[in-house]
Amino acid sequence: MSAGQSSRQPSVLELHRLRKTFKVGRGPKARKVRAVDDVSLTLDKGTTLAVVGESGSGKTTLARLAMSLLPPDDGDILLNGRNLTGLSPRALARFRPSMQMVFQDPFDSLAPWHTAEQIVGSSLHLRRDLGPAERRRLVVEVLERVGLPQRFLSRYPHELSGGQAQRVGIARAIVTRPSLVVLDEPTSALDMSVQAQILALLHELQNEEQLSYLFISHDLAVVRYLADRTAVMRRGRSWRSGTPPRSSIGPRTTTPGSSWRRHPGSPRRQAGGSPTEPERMA
Repeated sequence: MSAGQSSRQPSVLELHRLRKTFKVGRGPKARKVRAVDDVSLTLDKGTTLAVVGESGSGKTTLARLAMSLLPPDDGDILLNGRNLTGLSPRALARFRPSMQMVFQDPFDSLAPWHTAEQIVGSSLHLRRDLGPAERRRLVVEVLERVGLPQRFLSRYPHELSGGQAQRVGIARAIVTRPSLVVLDEPTSALDMSVQAQILALLHELQNEEQLSYLFISHDLAVVRYLADRTAVMRRGRSWRSGTPPRSSIGPRTTTPGSSWRRHPGSPRRQAGGSPTEPERMA
């Protein structure tokens, strides 16, 4: 098909002029804070868009809006071309398997009274076509894909290391084969060596499944490794976007806004440039 005949598929995620305001305080001292102010972003299939910014910049609120966990005051949220804005919780439930989230602290996001099998299987509750045997097969398969063999099925979160718990969180997110995965600082609570393993895993899964990541972070070293494009948030607004410079994961010697601004436009690292993984799986 020629370029003139080809038709561009809709982006996996489109955010159009989103606004979200919160009321802070009570009584006469109450004030309104605009957490997200006229932000528009797009995320294409199989790519990673990093949203970076300091604490309070609005990046986490933007992630919750993208997941339709918060309703915007204004603007539109499109998932695979379908406008989710204003849909009821019941209507949104149809789309939940297509948009999943990996959280910052794996232990806070995993129910302590559930086993790894139950946690990952909980994402399949909307699949009424699956019987118990098929559901378990999918859970076993996805846990093995994230590096956790069958002996982890019966383990509870307190029996896991931080890296293992985050692998369970990733398995829960991808078991439904989502179009969109929101990564809310998924490595910031982990040791540096474990960060490298988790980032390499996320990159591998993206290559295999053509996953699309909305990656929330404040760590420029991590962003340079994983992201195809970067948007900088400040005081609720997206001030600039571009391609982060090439990098491998190492000691955090850069600070937000330093080397990235000095060296814009460098390509994302190639698949062969994955970080070194320790021999022991964390």
